[in-house]
Amino acid sequence: MVLLHVLFEHAVGYALLALKEVEEISLLLPQVEECVLNLGKFHNIVRLVAFCPFASSQVALENANAVSEGVVHEDLRLLLETHLPSKKKKVLLGVGDPKIGAAIQEELGYNCQTGGVIAEILRGVRLHFHNLVKGLTDLSACKAQLGLGHSYSRAKVKFNVNRVDNMIIQSISLLDQLDKDINTFSMRVREWYGYHFPELVKIINDNATYCRLAQFIGNRRELNEEKLEKLEELTMDGAKAKAILDASRSSMGMDISAIDLINIESFSSRVVSLSEYRQSLHTYLRSKMSQVAPSLSALIGEAVGARLIAHAGSLTNLAKYPASTVQILGAEKALFRALKTRGNTPKYGLIFHSTFIGRAAAKNKGRISRYLANKCSIASRIDCFSEVPTSVFGEKLREQVEERLSFYETGEIPRKNLDVMKEAMVQAEEAAAEITRKLEKQEKKRLKKEKKRLAAIAALASSENSSSTPEECECFRVPSGTWHDDSIVTRMETSERPKKKKKQKLQEAPQENGMEDPSVSFSKPKKKKSFSKEELITSDLEETAGSGSLPKRKKSSPKVETVTDPEEAGNRSVPKKKRKFSSREEPLSSGPEEAAGSKSNSSKKKKKFQKLSQED
Repeated sequence: MVLLHVLFEHAVGYALLALKEVEEISLLLPQVEECVLNLGKFHNIVRLVAFCPFASSQVALENANAVSEGVVHEDLRLLLETHLPSKKKKVLLGVGDPKIGAAIQEELGYNCQTGGVIAEILRGVRLHFHNLVKGLTDLSACKAQLGLGHSYSRAKVKFNVNRVDNMIIQSISLLDQLDKDINTFSMRVREWYGYHFPELVKIINDNATYCRLAQFIGNRRELNEEKLEKLEELTMDGAKAKAILDASRSSMGMDISAIDLINIESFSSRVVSLSEYRQSLHTYLRSKMSQVAPSLSALIGEAVGARLIAHAGSLTNLAKYPASTVQILGAEKALFRALKTRGNTPKYGLIFHSTFIGRAAAKNKGRISRYLANKCSIASRIDCFSEVPTSVFGEKLREQVEERLSFYETGEIPRKNLDVMKEAMVQAEEAAAEITRKLEKQEKKRLKKEKKRLAAIAALASSENSSSTPEECECFRVPSGTWHDDSIVTRMETSERPKKKKKQKLQEAPQENGMEDPSVSFSKPKKKKSFSKEELITSDLEETAGSGSLPKRKKSSPKVETVTDPEEAGNRSVPKKKRKFSSREEPLSSGPEEAAGSKSNSSKKKKKFQKLSQED
């Protein structure tokens, strides 16, 4: 018995469903179609076998692109190989898209079916999918579909900025429209200014030049020998300038008022600006064609090549056309009229504007147009699918058309196509290497500039950090984990440096005088404490007893106290009440005595005790 499975692609993942006994004939009945809409009855038909969710939106986009192109993605391959039965002959897989079905059958060997009963089952699965998968709600499924739809459309619309044929289509359309408008406006200026100076129409044929002259001359009665040089600049011909001056003196035109001349000059200036813009637009079109389709523009020119691309819709569509279609592209009306009336079909369409057909004899126009269409088709395919655009192939194809023209006229045998293409391939490789070399140089220059800019920014930042004061360093705190973590350490060091200098100065001052004063302190002198003889004796005995066991005290930095008011100084002075010291305490001292050891302190105090005993 063949097991029928259905593959369903959703924005959240792939789902593989198994079908119970289903009759294709009965499924098309209206009663059975209504059962598909009912969830309870639909569960009796379809059972979810496996569900493979997408890991991220990027993975979903990759799978959607693969399905649209008819390619089996690795996720889909893993799902089918894991959950489908190993006996492939007993499995029938239903898919919605024939392309992906053919790809699965070719790569994995499973028989695939589309349409009929599969379409009805997929319609029901699409309707009840959020109920078939646990944890999936209707709202989340809709959001996933919307997000994938936006990303898929955005990926399809993306294109290479340097090779855009849409800009060529718009440019050539605008160029044709400008030609029509400039022609119409110039005829209006000729007719309007012809009432005043009718002889100028016969002398000047170019529309843009006529408008410039009408703007410059104004009233013909004011034209004199002084303006002759300017006329020669505008007409680019001294004889024409002299003829205009002579015609203005004996003109048959009517007089015109100043307000009418102002309007004519204003309109002429508009026409002149439009003609200038038309020239700049043509330059832009040439640059775009050299980027997008260099071979086609080298073969038949920028204007004709752009019209072919615009008529086909894009360069890709033009590359897909056969040479017979390119030959009559633009002559569709004449073609269908000839087919309807059973007359002669047209020999050429838009390629008639090429110079080759005009140069050919009447009997050879059809032959050269067919040959030219063949070369245009080749050039468009080279431009569309080549990675590095180059005009080498277009120049070689143009040489072949020239040789074919001379063959029709003189009978000289042209070169073979194989030999020409071999030469073109060699030159194209050299041109591609040169282009890649230039691109690499540009990239190196860009990286060097970027490195210089980053170095300048780093130097500026370091100079700002070094010029900042210690007070600014104290105020500036950077959160840990950044490259400024050591700023707190530098702040502490800079704040401690001035204090050390103060200590050194105060310690060196008494040594320079040749005295060692044990009462030197960093603060203002305080009142000395008075001790009795008995207290000193007891304290000395206790210190001598405990000096052997007590460790050496570390040097403690004295606290700096600044006294601003005399009242505060009096309040801060030591009270007259006598203080007793224990065996573990020592009387506070300042200056270098505090840095000495416990043995030296005890010996000095013994000497003091002996002096006091002698005085008694």
